[in-house]
Amino acid sequence: MSFCPSRSANIELDDDKLLRYSRHILLDELGVEGQEKICNAHVLIIGAGGLGSPLALYLASAGIGTLTIIDDDEVDLTNLQRQIVHTEASIGINKATSAKSTLNALNPHITINAIAERANDERLAQLISAADVVVDCCDNFDTRHAVNRACVQGKKPLVSGAAVRFDGQLTTFDTRQAHAPCYHCLFGEEGEASDSPCATFGVFAPLVGMIGTGQAAEVLKVISGCGEPLIGRLQLYDARSARWREMRYKKDPACPVCGNAHKV
Repeated sequence: MSFCPSRSANIELDDDKLLRYSRHILLDELGVEGQEKICNAHVLIIGAGGLGSPLALYLASAGIGTLTIIDDDEVDLTNLQRQIVHTEASIGINKATSAKSTLNALNPHITINAIAERANDERLAQLISAADVVVDCCDNFDTRHAVNRACVQGKKPLVSGAAVRFDGQLTTFDTRQAHAPCYHCLFGEEGEASDSPCATFGVFAPLVGMIGTGQAAEVLKVISGCGEPLIGRLQLYDARSARWREMRYKKDPACPVCGNAHKV
């Protein structure tokens, strides 16, 4: 599949959009200007599963102008415990395609591109170059590192989330800022013994909703300039005790992806 989404045309808020997004516009930190930025943004979502479901629903409802969703997997019955963008009618359908159908019904005024494939490095670079923000909702380290490399190379902000069992994590990377770390600075490729798929370890259903909606909030903050994104801060959530912890981390000068050695 050679399709590559383009950026949306410049969108101005007409009366219908002013009413639809009025609760955002009433926020002094957003206002009309912030909502117009949201409506003119293009977000790439990697994965339409547990995290991608609430993320996509909130980004669509918030009016993101273009959502591109890539996922090569199909919906099955075990997904429905937590992947709320899909229904029983979606079983056997590609997840990106299923998500597009749900999101179109939620907000028919935005553009949604569904890509049913597993992207290689070249394809990732192509898709990321067309986006304003990238969101990592995948469930394996190889893809996470590939997405990170492409975002660093393309100078695109990356919002990252993960959830397994009762444990979730959330952070944002934006190497457009000189001192901002990348995913590899925080989670090096060396020493990662294995991934933690839900099929093996399970996942508490509301947890993916909490992390996925947190990712949506990070995306909207990055696009609109509202608030303080989680750059250099990793939030950790334990759903068993309902406790959040925050860990600060820094750019690694020796990082092979974004560090000084990489630039030589």
